[in-house]
Amino acid sequence: MTGATEQQSSTEASETSPHQGGFRADFEVTTERGGPSYGEMVEQVRTFMDKVRYASPTPELADEVIEDLKKLNAKLDTTLVDEWTSPSGTRIDLPSRGNITLPPYEVRNGGPEGVDAEVIFRRFHLGGNGVAHGGHVAVAFDDLGGMAAALRAGRPARTAYLTVNYRSLTPLETPLVLRTWVHEHDGRKNFVRGTLHDGDRLCAEMDALFIELRPGQA
Repeated sequence: MTGATEQQSSTEASETSPHQGGFRADFEVTTERGGPSYGEMVEQVRTFMDKVRYASPTPELADEVIEDLKKLNAKLDTTLVDEWTSPSGTRIDLPSRGNITLPPYEVRNGGPEGVDAEVIFRRFHLGGNGVAHGGHVAVAFDDLGGMAAALRAGRPARTAYLTVNYRSLTPLETPLVLRTWVHEHDGRKNFVRGTLHDGDRLCAEMDALFIELRPGQA
């Protein structure tokens, strides 16, 4: 998985999008955004995605679900906001900060020395033969690797490159331990490593570079 190169990450935030980019080390938002039921709503969506991944509906049921989804989408249309005011990705009280695009994880410990998290790849993340898709494993590494870089630097960082070595199969619906840490830094460059374990068994390893952004960079 490849993100912004160091040259690309020097792009300044535009007038129409003045916010700094990258993974931010802190979130100056209230955990009340989205309301007290936002986490449960996200969980129900995740459960729906799990079921869709394995469902083989009849044509009649598919049509019924389509109509129900159209109604739900119409309801959400009345509440759409931009990314900077959406609760998704900022609700630090929820798994994966309430971000539906990430495998759900809970940070057990995080700081300048690194990040320890428990992650569960759900049925939606199936790659084949009952194990997680490697792309979803990379997404988890990317997010928590960016967190490790941002917490060490105290400012946002973007992915320059990310390499995942898959050492063994990654199970679904199993609490796994994912660790990321900066093992070397040079100026704005943070070289990050990561591991994903099922108990004592190593499932995957990550080697990545995250570039700290200058103030105002997108």
